[in-house]
Amino acid sequence: MRRENSDTTQLTINAMLAALCAVLGYVSLEMGNFKLTFESVPVLMAALMYGPVSGALVGGVGTFIYQILRYGITVTTPLWIMPYVMAGFTVGLYAKKHNFSSTNKQLMLIIICAQLLIFVVNTVSLTIDSLVYGYYSTAFIFGTLGLRFIVAIGKGIAFAAVLPVILKKFSRLTRIYC
Repeated sequence: MRRENSDTTQLTINAMLAALCAVLGYVSLEMGNFKLTFESVPVLMAALMYGPVSGALVGGVGTFIYQILRYGITVTTPLWIMPYVMAGFTVGLYAKKHNFSSTNKQLMLIIICAQLLIFVVNTVSLTIDSLVYGYYSTAFIFGTLGLRFIVAIGKGIAFAAVLPVILKKFSRLTRIYC
């Protein structure tokens, strides 16, 4: 009986994190091909708490909802969902391999790597999307590459600094209320 309750709790938390992912994606700061968003935070939380499947599901469902609300369904919609699925899965694998207990240095490294993975896959997605829909230009795709790279590193550092505190408090809340 306890196992079912645990599965239900995990499913509920994953659903809440997916919804948070969608909201954080929707309220992002967007300027042309530069987008500042915090939608990867709930994806990272799910991955670090429950592993690769939860990380990938939260990333997939959350960004799918956001994409539908913001842009509708297009041929390239899966391309824009893929970075968060891949990041959630990768971070979840890492967390699971380390028994969901990492040092702050390890956490910083995996979160920065996840942000760089999102950066690279988003750049590929932007390139393919621009070719499919006919708005490709080298300046548009690669003009903000340096800035986007620096922001990815900065977000990785910032997220790694705050996530241990958030996860600790979130874990305590789930033990109390679930």
